[in-house]
Amino acid sequence: MVNSSQIPYFILTAYLDMGYLKYLYFVIVLFLYIVIVLANALLIVTICMKRSLHEPMYVFLCSLLVNQLYGSAGLFPFLLLQISSDTHTISRSMCFLQIYCLYTYATVEFCNLAVMSYDRYLAICCPLHYKARLTSNKVALLIALIWLYSLIKFLISLFLTFRLKLCGNAIDRLYCQNYYVTKLACSDTTVNNIWGIVTTFLTIFVPLIPILFSYTKILRVCVIGSKETRQKAVSTCTPHIASLINFSFGCCFEIFQSRFNMTGVPRLLRIVLSLYFLTIQPLFNPMIYGLRLSKIRHMCRNQFCCKKLVITL
Repeated sequence: MVNSSQIPYFILTAYLDMGYLKYLYFVIVLFLYIVIVLANALLIVTICMKRSLHEPMYVFLCSLLVNQLYGSAGLFPFLLLQISSDTHTISRSMCFLQIYCLYTYATVEFCNLAVMSYDRYLAICCPLHYKARLTSNKVALLIALIWLYSLIKFLISLFLTFRLKLCGNAIDRLYCQNYYVTKLACSDTTVNNIWGIVTTFLTIFVPLIPILFSYTKILRVCVIGSKETRQKAVSTCTPHIASLINFSFGCCFEIFQSRFNMTGVPRLLRIVLSLYFLTIQPLFNPMIYGLRLSKIRHMCRNQFCCKKLVITL
């Protein structure tokens, strides 16, 4: 029985023997990471540089995109290193750092999507009071609260896991997860289990309240409102709803896989789906927002065309 601080590294046993195929997987993962970085960075730069996009909806979107770069940085470099290596180990400090990065990414994502739903509620249901209720100072405060709340809240979970006495160092995952490190404990995990329930409630159900409230109000306005109101709601809410459903699906599968016996699901499918909310979401959001929001689409197109023209000249 040893304290987690005395374990120098963890072994990740979910990696299969890929043989020479590891070079193909390395190229695929690297290409995916480059696309994610470029797509998110393009929208972030566009929103920051264009004053016409300095509106609450786009500022919240910018925060969402930054979070996706943050979450991707916690996974992709590590995946590339593991794929290219013959020994799949991770140091104790890097394991806990990865856990912190990925879990705070998920919390920021949900909270950001919750605030974005409230923004859509104000824009559609209270258009005359929209600018008064969401001033630039309030937007900055909301974004700061999202990040501070998410970064501070998980420190408690990390501390509770770090203090545990562990019986082993083998984790049957592709990357470090708090739940699987806790399962290695020899000491009492009652406090961890209770806090795990509390933090799950805080992470999922608390953001769900403003989301349900906002879309209930929006749906009511769409039913009794004009055709123009319905069109505005559809055009601006569709990317948000799609992003929310996509992220929720990935998170739900990961939670189910952690808590229930999923041996009936093919191993390769479980591996792919375990990476879903960390790989598809950062790729999905810039695509859906870039294509659906005409203002961003036109700005990106103009920016790209101008650069192409300058290069040609």
